[in-house]
Amino acid sequence: MSDNTYSRRLFIQQGMTLASMVTTAPLFIQRSALGMMRPLGSMLSSQPGVPEDRILVVVQLGGGNDGLNTVVPFGNSLYYKLRPNLAIPAPGRGNGPGGAGGALALDDVAGIGLHPNLDGFKALYDEGVASIVQGVGYPNPNRSHFTSMDIWHTAKTSAKGYGWLGRYFDCTCNGTPVPEGSVAIGREAPLAMQGAVQKPITFERAELFQWLGEDLNAALDEPYQKITRGGVLGQVEPDSQMGFLMRTALNAQISSDRIRAAVAREPLVPYPGGDLARQLRITAAMIRGGLGTRVYYLSMGGFDTHANQAGRHANLMRQMGGGLHAFYKDLKAQGNSGRVLTMAFSEFGRRVGQNASGGTDHGTAAPMYLVGDMIRPGLLGDHPSLADLDSGDLKYNLDFRSVYAAILEDWMGAPAAQILGRAYRKAKIIKT
Repeated sequence: MSDNTYSRRLFIQQGMTLASMVTTAPLFIQRSALGMMRPLGSMLSSQPGVPEDRILVVVQLGGGNDGLNTVVPFGNSLYYKLRPNLAIPAPGRGNGPGGAGGALALDDVAGIGLHPNLDGFKALYDEGVASIVQGVGYPNPNRSHFTSMDIWHTAKTSAKGYGWLGRYFDCTCNGTPVPEGSVAIGREAPLAMQGAVQKPITFERAELFQWLGEDLNAALDEPYQKITRGGVLGQVEPDSQMGFLMRTALNAQISSDRIRAAVAREPLVPYPGGDLARQLRITAAMIRGGLGTRVYYLSMGGFDTHANQAGRHANLMRQMGGGLHAFYKDLKAQGNSGRVLTMAFSEFGRRVGQNASGGTDHGTAAPMYLVGDMIRPGLLGDHPSLADLDSGDLKYNLDFRSVYAAILEDWMGAPAAQILGRAYRKAKIIKT
């Protein structure tokens, strides 16, 4: 899809939203709205090399996904010795824990496969649009959910500061927040999306992202509509507090209208059940609706499987694989699969050996998962050794910030070293 085609599509779709208000709204509000209606890439055009039409979707697997039962080392006898009741059988070797079958083979020589319920992800892998980055972690790993997640969010082992995606926007937005530039679907905005300048739009369900003041007091609706729809409050200085409030209210109203209108459309493909699939469906709808959002952030919890892991993890794998498969197929039907890179991660993996409660405890290194037409498909990197452990945990092979650096520079066209605070060797995950 050419940039000109993209711009015309956005002008037609977004311009209609503004048409009903331009005859009455004050001039400075019209300019604010017109700026909001431009494609995000045009707002970043002063930054050389920043692509205008590329999107990143981040999926957080909260709780510490068990990487060894997701990307299964079925060719390694130590895996079965250390997990006598939890290990996934080799392909064709019968049913495993949780009623699932044997692993789905990815590499028979290396003896690596997928959890049997990840057949949706396996279909994308076979199609050449999915990859697995093996053995990802960071030095001196922290096994606290909160601290480790903050490390991933900030891209700093100190776990302090703004988020790496927030810093990406701060670095490329010329000091001005970008309306709709970043969207998080959930109850609260993740730290990863928080910048000094840019803050994400955050909502759990699209129908809740709207003006609710009239539900509290019907008398509040009329003045709100005057501010955001009628523009009849007289002459307001653009730089005054009232002008700021009016611009903010207008931007919020336009975003609300557009997002809810986009999400209301039926998807082009069916989605499975589960909350992750719901979030992915919403994201696909917003992409199809032509919003200028560059980064979407989704999350799926439940991966803290200390006890009775088999059935719970099998269900999570089914939701993850089915959701990612439907999302990619929806994007492809839209003609957008070449624009969207999806990255899934967890704050850490699980320990190699099972515990006495039929589960696994907090570990360290784990795989990351990528989907999109632009990624280098297949198994990337080496599977961590099961014989050379760090006090029962896997040793990481690749710093997660190497993946971030590749996404920032090779996909988003941004200066990775400036955003991440130092230079990292870029992982070879994007086709060149």
